[in-house]
Amino acid sequence: MQEALVVLENVSLAYGKGASATKAIDDVTLTIRKGEFVAVVGPSGCGKSSLMKLISGLHPPLNGRLAVDGKPVTSPLKSVGMAFQSSNLLPWRSCIDNVLLPLEIVQPHRSKIRSDRDKYKAKAKGLLESVGLTGFTEQFPWQLSGGMQQRASICRALIHEPEILMLDEPFGALDAFTREELWCTLRDIQAQRKVTVMLVTHDLREAVFLADTVYVMSNRPGSILKKCDVALPRPRDLEVTYTQEFQNVVHELRALIGRKHQ
Repeated sequence: MQEALVVLENVSLAYGKGASATKAIDDVTLTIRKGEFVAVVGPSGCGKSSLMKLISGLHPPLNGRLAVDGKPVTSPLKSVGMAFQSSNLLPWRSCIDNVLLPLEIVQPHRSKIRSDRDKYKAKAKGLLESVGLTGFTEQFPWQLSGGMQQRASICRALIHEPEILMLDEPFGALDAFTREELWCTLRDIQAQRKVTVMLVTHDLREAVFLADTVYVMSNRPGSILKKCDVALPRPRDLEVTYTQEFQNVVHELRALIGRKHQ
């Protein structure tokens, strides 16, 4: 078994201070192993995205213990790459220049990118080509489909080789066919790079297809209702989504969320 990378013990999070503070997460305990693919599901407003903010260091915990790679999280982590439902690509930058953006911000790349730009550009081009964007590296976002924009967004999150890839509803705005295509893209990226992934999603099929472990959260303030280990063998293809074993896991998760949401 891989060693623990992320550890939360009895962690809570609140927005605001004092009597007016709103608790978003309450007494969460979980562990994410190196190389594990974790999905977090639950009703709207249950604190899924807040959990991501906690682990990435974007918001401090109210109490409890939070550590990444054995060290307490006290500030935003450079070892995290993030992608969201909106690709947030800068419209005035080409696809490849959007991917290079984190390297202009994160050290030690920030100090090297001007002198080593050709090397970094080759790395970004290779990453884009690996997700099917060969020939589109110099295109601008408005010239790309929604699915292409999300592929570029994931490449941007990976360009500085983070230990943890955090994805917040990355495929939620896409049509069903494109969404399933990108499930396979993400599956392949994670298998090749062995990166630890945390996916927040409302799509239970997406969670079960991609993840090793699915955490189900309660209504706000969010707590962990259940940890579900997905026993489906890898590598998985889309045909597995039509099997009874797959459907059983999805139905179990849906029933649990439905009962707690009533």
